[in-house]
Amino acid sequence: MFKGRFEHTIDKKGRISVPSRFREILKDKYDDRLIITNFDGCLVAYPFLEWEIFEQKAANLSMLKKEATQFLRFFYSGAAECAIDKLGRIVIPQVLRDYAKLDKDVVMVGALKRIEIWSKSRWDAVIARSQENFDEISSVLASMGL
Repeated sequence: MFKGRFEHTIDKKGRISVPSRFREILKDKYDDRLIITNFDGCLVAYPFLEWEIFEQKAANLSMLKKEATQFLRFFYSGAAECAIDKLGRIVIPQVLRDYAKLDKDVVMVGALKRIEIWSKSRWDAVIARSQENFDEISSVLASMGL
């Protein structure tokens, strides 16, 4: 499972270093391929195996449900396979960098079976909102059994 928060910079070519802790997990459990796509103001990076599991679940959604069609259209349209190079970096396509507003300072966050990639300014804003609403969020999660 991916966990932790790491601050990095992204260069003008869209290259960013994958944290060594995440690379170790990928090496031990997966391979060097990530599927990266747009999601909720950030990017999400799935190890290829986890992406395949997600795809199997998505294939069972009803295309007659408008929400499923809209979500899959958005989520899949941004999907790009990105391999980790010998220096431990990935290249994030420009369209995805534009969506997530990645320009220099980037935060990579472990989120269980995926990695989230945020612009630092967006991450700071999201975390501030989460802290303000922490009691409410905790109550909802408790009602869900967590």
